[in-house]
Amino acid sequence: MRFQRLDLNLLVALDALLTEQSVSLAADRLCLSQSATSSALGRLREYFEDDLLVLKGRQMVLTTRAEELIEPTRAVLEQIRQTIAVAPEFDHATSDRTIRFMASDYTTEVLLAPAMQHFAVAAPEMRFEIQHMGSAPVESLERGSVDLLVTVDFATSADHPSELMFEDDYVVVGDAGNPAMDEEMTSELYLSLPHVTVRFGKARIPAFDDWYMRRKKRQRRIEVVTASFVTMPALIVGTRRIATMHRRLAEKLGRRYPLRFAEVPFEIPPVREVAQWDVASSNDAALRWVVGELKKVAEAEVPAKPAQGYRPQGPHDDAIAFHFLQNAPVR
Repeated sequence: MRFQRLDLNLLVALDALLTEQSVSLAADRLCLSQSATSSALGRLREYFEDDLLVLKGRQMVLTTRAEELIEPTRAVLEQIRQTIAVAPEFDHATSDRTIRFMASDYTTEVLLAPAMQHFAVAAPEMRFEIQHMGSAPVESLERGSVDLLVTVDFATSADHPSELMFEDDYVVVGDAGNPAMDEEMTSELYLSLPHVTVRFGKARIPAFDDWYMRRKKRQRRIEVVTASFVTMPALIVGTRRIATMHRRLAEKLGRRYPLRFAEVPFEIPPVREVAQWDVASSNDAALRWVVGELKKVAEAEVPAKPAQGYRPQGPHDDAIAFHFLQNAPVR
């Protein structure tokens, strides 16, 4: 269909090209070949009498005219979507929808992994993709690279809706044979022991506990830095090292590794994990259903705070030792 010589089908291609600023990335987003997307760009250049995308160094950049077209193009497509496009009914039992998450390995372990078991039964035809946390998660959401961002609340945006999944606090984790774990976990003992911590990406972004300790000017002896939460126990076992770990994650990994736990000897704020989606997807029935099911899974996965001497039953019970301080504060 054409409107004043413009093929309206090209509007979708224009939006993808303006957003991605790359023919290959736009092709992936449009599920078209790169040659077909290049052809669409050529027709757009002819209509607007402007190059729209030009090569600068090793990357493509938008021309001034292209910059001017970003918001009007998005507004037109959004109006069409809201007023003309009729969303089909969503049936989770038969839907073959693909939902893309962005989440850390911690969130994947404690929430998305059990959720995938649930979805395998409740939505057997649906497909799921889990991407690692990027340096600009909200931007990935807005670009449409992911459907749901599941992360700590302070990493989300007030411009988009979100739903609280769960809250989590921290425990000190050490090897089951570490004699320091037999003692009362005081601040002095905690700070004197070697630590394992997590930092992410080339920028070495610290995990929340690491950032919080720096902010409070508490000096820890960091002996090992890793890029993944779930690798921490393997770097603790057989050593005097300890780590400050999310309670939900510690409970799960404590069934795989010989660990002992103690309460953190000072106050550290809990983390709030939320699911966030783009405001333009607020009426997406599939996303609404997935968020609701995630919430149910999160509520079912609430870890208990065991009394002193508690040992969970499991296949590795002989290798697991749990130790909670008798007078530990309850949060």
